[in-house]
Amino acid sequence: MKKAYIVHGWGAAPEERWYSWLEEELKTRGIEAVAFEMPDTENPKIETWVKYLEDNIQNPDEETCLIGHSIGCQTILRYLERLSNKTRVGKIILVAPWFSLTGLEEDDLPIAEPWEKTPIDEKKVLEHVGKIIAILSDNDPFVELEKNKNILEKNYKAEITVQPKGGHFSVDTGITELPVVLEMLSN
Repeated sequence: MKKAYIVHGWGAAPEERWYSWLEEELKTRGIEAVAFEMPDTENPKIETWVKYLEDNIQNPDEETCLIGHSIGCQTILRYLERLSNKTRVGKIILVAPWFSLTGLEEDDLPIAEPWEKTPIDEKKVLEHVGKIIAILSDNDPFVELEKNKNILEKNYKAEITVQPKGGHFSVDTGITELPVVLEMLSN
């Protein structure tokens, strides 16, 4: 891979969690890396976030890897779904991807609902990516492991890695670095 774009999760920023660590690690390996600062992160909307990727991903190709966390994963899938012509990225790495969430606060339900209920055309996604890797945790308080794992395997032909005790891969669980993403990048 020569280029990598990192899409953070809901309520996050590129300098938080493991995003900036990963961006720097990729740069030291000679990979052009950008951790995006997604718009209106406290109230992410599908159209706004996907449009941001459309406007900011430069010349995606087989040497491009897209890395997402949580809602950033859905953003990547929806971006790929909309790509026209024969554009393909080499790989996507999805950390804590979800199609439905659990354990949300009442105030978060109106934000999550459109992401959960707006379908994604898996066939279109698969036309635009060489390989999909998903990293899930066995104790994520928001992402039900088996349900989301089954969707990823069945609908997206994703390779799955389950990290023990990774939580939602955030600083809340002590995760400020995520070496498994670097491993998956070279696979």
